[in-house]
Amino acid sequence: MIKIGEYQKLIVRREMPQGLYLDDGMANEVLLPQKYITPEMSIDAEVRVFVYCDTEDRIVATTEEPVFTVGEFAVLVVNDSNHIGAFCAWGVNKDLFIPYSNQVSTMRPGQQYVVYMYLDDKSERLVGTTRLNKILEHHADDQIAMGQEVKLMVYNETELGYNVIVDQKYAGLVYKNELPRPLQYGQELTGYVKPIRPDGKLDISLTPIGHQSIEPNAGKIFARLEDAGGFLPFHDKSDADSIRMTFGISKKLFKKAIGTLYKKKMIQIKSDGIYLIEQKKENDQ
Repeated sequence: MIKIGEYQKLIVRREMPQGLYLDDGMANEVLLPQKYITPEMSIDAEVRVFVYCDTEDRIVATTEEPVFTVGEFAVLVVNDSNHIGAFCAWGVNKDLFIPYSNQVSTMRPGQQYVVYMYLDDKSERLVGTTRLNKILEHHADDQIAMGQEVKLMVYNETELGYNVIVDQKYAGLVYKNELPRPLQYGQELTGYVKPIRPDGKLDISLTPIGHQSIEPNAGKIFARLEDAGGFLPFHDKSDADSIRMTFGISKKLFKKAIGTLYKKKMIQIKSDGIYLIEQKKENDQ
């Protein structure tokens, strides 16, 4: 099947004056125009191309590489606009159309916007929208968890913080009071998932969460605590040989590590061992 808006590996079947016709193995063909042909594209060769509709609304293939594919978000610059919509450059020969009805605010030439691209069911054309809240998932699922490293794109600013696209799928929030400097619209960066709210919404930190943010030995002990169900029968007075056999570090390094965890209020140190403290406060934010 020829899929509009996606990269595909297709087979060269025949050559015509206008270019090569590529086949998907199920008798569906698409034209790769002459200007994209290279010497290694011989009959029966497999080529990787992107498929879209050209300026005459014909389905064609190209070796050009767009900045995103169907179902993704990207920052685009408006080349032109009129009463029916805006036209954005996105790396192929035909600009992406964003209808006026798909715009949160009027898009102006020369300005950049975060855009989502989809295939319109009626016209079978690729179309963009800046109405991102209708597209994004606003509740976490089992594919995302506390502490997970994620890719972010800033798409809005509020009094509380910055709305971000998380891993090209979810809506998230980065709080302003946790930032050393303002973020920029369209900025792409790495973040970490904070404890997921009871309502499933995502808060994002720009620094690692939990044991990922502490020195390695403390992180290892924290991870062991989690695996053990929240308790380990070791403390600052435990036998040095037992500590070395269990954790592979000296008693001095062990005491330093649990001291770090204690100061961060991640553990309790009692006479029978160390206990994990559940991070309830962050969950309630």
